[in-house]
Amino acid sequence: MLTSQFTPTNSSTNVTNGEISWSSPSNIALVKYWGKKEHQIPQNQSISFTLSECKTITNLSYSKRENTNDDFSFKVFLDGEHKKDFEPKIKTFFERIKIYLPFLKDYHFKIETRNTFPHSSGIASSASGMSALALCLMSIEKELNSKITEEYFIKKASFIARLGSGSACRSLEGDLVVWGKHEDIDGSSDLFGVKYPYQVHQNFKNYQDTILLVDKGEKQVSSTVGHNLMHGHAFAQERFNQAEENITKIKSILTSGDLDAFIALVESEALTLHAMMMSSMPYFILMKPNTLEIINKIWSFRKESGLHICFTLDAGANVHILYPENEAEAILKFIKNELVAYCQNGHYICDRIGFGAKKL
Repeated sequence: MLTSQFTPTNSSTNVTNGEISWSSPSNIALVKYWGKKEHQIPQNQSISFTLSECKTITNLSYSKRENTNDDFSFKVFLDGEHKKDFEPKIKTFFERIKIYLPFLKDYHFKIETRNTFPHSSGIASSASGMSALALCLMSIEKELNSKITEEYFIKKASFIARLGSGSACRSLEGDLVVWGKHEDIDGSSDLFGVKYPYQVHQNFKNYQDTILLVDKGEKQVSSTVGHNLMHGHAFAQERFNQAEENITKIKSILTSGDLDAFIALVESEALTLHAMMMSSMPYFILMKPNTLEIINKIWSFRKESGLHICFTLDAGANVHILYPENEAEAILKFIKNELVAYCQNGHYICDRIGFGAKKL
């Protein structure tokens, strides 16, 4: 689909004010996206599990401006507190999407948002936050043009969300979402995420994700900076080729239900992501000593128990522990007894694979 198809026609309705709320989840990539071209186009394809409990809840109030100028009018609040430091990022986002949502300068917006998890700690708060905001904005467009279909609504919301945060385009639907054009995935696109269109083995239904909060502080390097460091990276092209091959492999795994192959691919992807960070120039390390302690304990426990526990990492120190629902009791006992001690203040989140965003 061409980007021009997301440019709206004339509005059919005049709306003076209103309020809309959406809840949108975070996601955890199984095949990782790392590196982007202009206009938030990914250098490689990715696939992610949509989460359930780790989400952003955004309320957007809007009122028609009497006099418009050449700037946007909005305020951002996080947990009830005015966050001026968030506003430059939102302004950049609005600049990117104004051609697709031309009503943005016609209204004053109050953006009130809260997360069910720590902000900027490697649980993709930008993904859930930008997808929730994109859905709120698309709800306004639907108010202005009632002819918008549900299919177009979700596709354009994903397209818009991508322009705020690349991985945000994978947070609107569930339970598996693909982003990036790939010949083995029908309907896949660089412009938006698509719900994984094939049958998935029962082994992966209601998969569990326990997130160990090793470090709840701000990341030392933003994801945007990290992505940009892939330009000229010595191993970049091999990495992009690897990700493309792994999409093909995981498609087969999701069909067959091969949990051992799933574990091998997911853990390799997580370590490759951090290897790219450590081998960029300048180089950086987001893992902490306790991240490595947890990984080693998971490997030992898996070998001893035969259970299908594995880890993955986002661009941070926290550890996502993935496991099938029918092994949850024993694995949760292990997590509580052996791993929680490595979490900052003993904090962890029990989550599961979810089904996407919800209008509130």
